[in-house]
Amino acid sequence: MPVPSSLRGREFPYWLAAAVALGVFAAIVIASSDLYSQIILICSKGVAITVFVTAVSFALACLVGLVFAVMALSGSRTLREVSRFYVEIIRGVPILVLLFYIAFVGAPALVTAVNWLATPVRDTGLVGELRTRDLSFLWRAIIALTIGYSAFIAEVFRAGILAVDPGQVEAANALGLKRWHRFRFVVMPQAIRTILPPLGNDFVAMVKDSSLVSVLGVADLTQIGKVYASGSFRFFETYSIVAYLYLILTVSLSLALRALERRMRRHAAG
Repeated sequence: MPVPSSLRGREFPYWLAAAVALGVFAAIVIASSDLYSQIILICSKGVAITVFVTAVSFALACLVGLVFAVMALSGSRTLREVSRFYVEIIRGVPILVLLFYIAFVGAPALVTAVNWLATPVRDTGLVGELRTRDLSFLWRAIIALTIGYSAFIAEVFRAGILAVDPGQVEAANALGLKRWHRFRFVVMPQAIRTILPPLGNDFVAMVKDSSLVSVLGVADLTQIGKVYASGSFRFFETYSIVAYLYLILTVSLSLALRALERRMRRHAAG
C-alpha cells in the first residue's frame, strides 16, 4: 500500500543519514591517507570536464528536445512525422554507439558538408579549409550526448505539455493571446511542474553517462581515473575515488532537484 505524500514529507531520511555517514567516513579515510589524497587530487582534475560536458550537453538537449516536442504537437502532419521519426530512431541507438558514430562518421561528414557549403567563401582566400581534427573529441562527445538525450527529453516535454488542462489553453485563446504568448505564459508554467521530475532524472543520468566520453579519450573524471589506474595498478583505490566523486555529484543534484520540486509544490499550493 503506497505511503501518503503527507506522511512521506514527515519521514526522517534514514537513507540520507546513512549516505552522509558513509561520505564522512570516506572523507576521513581520504584525508588520513597520502595515497587516497594523491588520487583524489589527480582525479578531481577531470570533474570540471565532466561538469562542462554535462551542463552544455543537457542545455543543448533541452533546446533540441523542446523543438521536437513542439513539432510533435504541431498541426502539420509532416512536422509530427519528422519528430516521431527522430525520436524513435535516436532512442533506439545506444549512447555508446551514438558516441562512436558521431565521432568517427558524423563529424567527418559534417566537416565535408561545411567545406562544400563554404567553397565560395574559401575561394576568396578569407577562410581556409576546415579539417576533421579541428572538431575536437570533446565537442564530438557533446554533440553525441545532445542528440542522444534530446530524443528522451522531447518526450518529457511533449507529455508535460499534453498534461496541461485544455481548458486553460481555450481560456487563453478566448482572451486573445497569441500562440507564443499562450505557450509562454499559460502552458509552460503549468507544464513545468510535470516536466521537472523526469527532466531532473535525465540530468542525473547524463552526469553518469558523461563517463562514456572517456572512450573517445576526453579527459573527464573516468578517463583520468582509468589512465592513473593503468599506470599505477591501484585499481581498487582509484575506482573507489572515481565512484565517490560521482556519488557526490549525483546525490547533490538529486537533493537539489527534490528541494526545487517541493518548493514548486508549495508555491503552487499557495
